[in-house]
Amino acid sequence: MINIGLYYRVKEGHNADFENYFGKVVEKLRESDFGFIDGKIYREVTNPDEYMIYTEWKDTEGFAKFMKSSAFFETIEFGKTIIEGQPRHKIFNA
Repeated sequence: MINIGLYYRVKEGHNADFENYFGKVVEKLRESDFGFIDGKIYREVTNPDEYMIYTEWKDTEGFAKFMKSSAFFETIEFGKTIIEGQPRHKIFNA
């Protein structure tokens, strides 16, 4: 199992959009064959426009498969409308 932290800065006024979209993405990932286990969203206390999405995957290959999928690219396109700057991610091996 691996854990991935995905870090985002949301444009002002788009927090609810980001949070709602995240919920929909998690639902789709649970139904997928990417090896997704679970995901949680965390909001920075001192800067409420910054988020971390903490996800659990069966393995790195499943996450890589998702990153090459059309579902991932659809998420990126939507994100461009509400995200500031470049998102980043970090892999935590369990």
